[in-house]
Amino acid sequence: MKKLLIFGGVIVVLFAAIAFVTLYEQKEAAKNNPYQKSELHPATIDQLDDPNYQNIILPDELKQQLADGKSLTVYFYSPTCPHCRRTTPIVVPLTKQLGIDLKLFNLLEFENGWDTYGIESTPTIVHYENGKETKRIEGYHDKQTFRQWFSSLSEQKN
Repeated sequence: MKKLLIFGGVIVVLFAAIAFVTLYEQKEAAKNNPYQKSELHPATIDQLDDPNYQNIILPDELKQQLADGKSLTVYFYSPTCPHCRRTTPIVVPLTKQLGIDLKLFNLLEFENGWDTYGIESTPTIVHYENGKETKRIEGYHDKQTFRQWFSSLSEQKN
């Protein structure tokens, strides 16, 4: 009976150690991820090192920029959306080429964004002028369609 108790105690200690190490690793990862969250969805974790997903905007930052009347373009996406996975490699390099600072808002991590910004599907790109929405494009499109849409933003300013 003593052996069984000792064996059970060892197993409990091992599980406790594994739990501690896992929590510690999550806290360490949270220090270095742009989402400032300790727990991320696995699909988001898979994109952390992808150069197309580096210009992240957090909910508080977006809210503040819009309240301050800033002009910006925001790409609302979900890492689990197949259309987003096809769209991102098109729009991110294209906006860099066109000199547009495209901010990425992860709706999987920040689900309140769906209602707050009236997002009905992903991907959705919204352009704001002086803190107000002026233009939006939803869904997957070819590169030429996105090029025309982004080019129309500069025409809109003139």
